[in-house]
Amino acid sequence: MTKLRVLDLFSGIGGFSLGLERTGGFETVAFCEIEPFPRKVLAKHWPEVPCYEDVTKLTGDILRRNGIAVDVITGGFPCQDISFAGKQSGIKEGTRSGLWSEIVRLIGELSPRYVIVENVAALLSGPSEQRGGWFGRILSDLAECGYDAEWENIPAAALGAPHRRERVWIVAYPTKVKFTGDLLCGHSPKSDGQWKAGTSLLPPYSSGMGPGNDSFTLRDGDGFPEFLGELNGFGNAVVPQIPELIGNAILAAETDVDANEIRKAGQ
Repeated sequence: MTKLRVLDLFSGIGGFSLGLERTGGFETVAFCEIEPFPRKVLAKHWPEVPCYEDVTKLTGDILRRNGIAVDVITGGFPCQDISFAGKQSGIKEGTRSGLWSEIVRLIGELSPRYVIVENVAALLSGPSEQRGGWFGRILSDLAECGYDAEWENIPAAALGAPHRRERVWIVAYPTKVKFTGDLLCGHSPKSDGQWKAGTSLLPPYSSGMGPGNDSFTLRDGDGFPEFLGELNGFGNAVVPQIPELIGNAILAAETDVDANEIRKAGQ
């Protein structure tokens, strides 16, 4: 099986790529991460995969000149201006959360087959003066790029993590592609409409990332002395089981849709 090639933006310590690659159907071909500590983690676990530093300077032309082709763009863009814990400045230009526009730009330049985006659940409801305005902007931007979208609020607790950590997950694909079922809703781990917290639907990770084993313990002598970098790296990471769940749903959906039609729709 030909694997789907992933451009992992706002990569952090690689939770997106870890989960997607665990399906066996995805391969990360490039990262983009600006913070030093996560870049060290990525270099350790994916030594052969190039890591670009500044998403505002990364272009489709640069990737093509470097021989990198992309089928999937992923990104958990900054949440500081969306989160209830922040100032809720939104995703306008000049805010950190406004880096969403860089994902949109790269979608236009690369025409991927899929886009997978993650952010805090407040993205669905804010801002307070225009409820749903932020998410309306996300859907509008995707529609202008020629993409349909599905979304779901999937908390980490639904996949067995010892904390709730509600996050909205969005999967987008070219409007011309029609799936017979839902990519997210039809595969979400729910029970009678409610999240079945504390029940792990996937095997635990043995890599030290994600729920299971000593995943949430920071250890001395792990090769990375920057304690604050470690703390931020783990705190900002996505729970890998969720990208794995989504990746498996995408692979299952592709069996119901002619892959050539997906490729043509993304061109």
